[in-house]
Amino acid sequence: MDRVVGIETEYGCLLSEDEPHVNSELWPAKVKNYLFRKADAGTIDLHYRDYEEPPGNGGFLLNGGRLYLDMGHIEYASPECLHLHDLVTYELAGDDLLQSALVALGAEDRVSFIKNNVDHHTGATFGCHENYLMRREAQFTPPILGTLLTFLATRQIFTGAGRVGQSNPLAFDFEPPQPERQVNFQLSQRADHIVNDIYQWVQFNRAIINARDEPLADYRKYRRLHLLIGDSNMSPYATALKIGTTACVLSLLEEGRLPRNLVLADAVQSTRDISRDTSERWIVRLENGKTVSALDVQWEFHHLAQKHLRHSSAETNWLLENWGFVLEAIPDNRQALIGGVDWITKKWLLETFVQAEGLSWDDPWLQSIDLEYHNIDPRRGLFFSITPGKRISDWNNGVRRASAMHVPPANTRASGRARAVSFFQNCNFPYVINWDSIACDSRDFLVMGNPFETYNDEVDRFLSKPRTIASATEQQL
Repeated sequence: MDRVVGIETEYGCLLSEDEPHVNSELWPAKVKNYLFRKADAGTIDLHYRDYEEPPGNGGFLLNGGRLYLDMGHIEYASPECLHLHDLVTYELAGDDLLQSALVALGAEDRVSFIKNNVDHHTGATFGCHENYLMRREAQFTPPILGTLLTFLATRQIFTGAGRVGQSNPLAFDFEPPQPERQVNFQLSQRADHIVNDIYQWVQFNRAIINARDEPLADYRKYRRLHLLIGDSNMSPYATALKIGTTACVLSLLEEGRLPRNLVLADAVQSTRDISRDTSERWIVRLENGKTVSALDVQWEFHHLAQKHLRHSSAETNWLLENWGFVLEAIPDNRQALIGGVDWITKKWLLETFVQAEGLSWDDPWLQSIDLEYHNIDPRRGLFFSITPGKRISDWNNGVRRASAMHVPPANTRASGRARAVSFFQNCNFPYVINWDSIACDSRDFLVMGNPFETYNDEVDRFLSKPRTIASATEQQL
């Protein structure tokens, strides 16, 4: 991949009948407090990050990532990763941190964290945000953005997590939604909640691409592409496809090699239409009036990636081979994708259950099964009951690593940041840790503007400067 990437994941919290319902927002706080105060997983923030993030709301972790509370949800942001295997490993580390906390607190039978994107009871959505570092000089003209939106709208045929039912959120102009035909099952959990193609205000106007220009790196050299459209995947194989294919398309973008005349007439509507298409033909209309299937769109991007990116690395070759494997299997051999593509896996489980129990698709039982598919507890999550084929199981079993909860990637800025986290755990100095800098007292800070650098030596020198607790305390007063 050779591109710095990170994922932010928000987790739902599900309580058993024995646990008071009012505790649904207390448990994320309990787990956060346990990880920072008892498990020593990181260092808690001593300062306001913004008006919604007061001191103690979260902090950076020993693995270089970050964990915090966001509107009642616990959110985990992976450290910066340079390679695809690392990215999937450190995304899974968030699951492992939360589950280990529940076990340590003796709550694993009463409390569950659910890695999904919808609340069936309230209709709310919560996110899985992708972050890709790009060169500042990359051109984002309307045709280029339109082509990128086409890729993002159609990739759900292999990245979607699947969901029972539908949501009808307000449109961008806040007109009441029109009555719609009932949908039993759809590909994507986020599709119904995306109401714009590109926009900056995230909370109430979720767009496919978030437009804020916040690189968290040297502004002169880099920009950060922030995507809101993706589902949270239970399958590590699906996560690899989601991130890896997108990274390939961004490389094509930077090299000026994107396909031409492949811009959707309406990317938002196409996203929803593909997700809800019960025929699974996934036909979309282009800006030029022609129609094409989402599968053919993905083949077009795949062919270009094969032509221009093949042999750039072993990891890219793996990604291109598996991208092609999935696109071939979707129309003709979906059984081979069980355990690898989440929506296919979930639909197979639900169809089996519906047939065995004689249920209709509007039975509330199916929504419960939908949620349990995303339970991160390996003893209870339905995803973990699936045995995929060798190609998929080899990847899924090979990327989970317990040490990723506490040890950072060795080849990005996360490594230096993790050294600072460890240092500040064991001293009484006031500190500030950010993605692109660290500070010790209000006058001394180290800028880390290049995510490709580890900054290990620079951080060591910075932390070894002589300081006294007394002078540091004076700075706080």
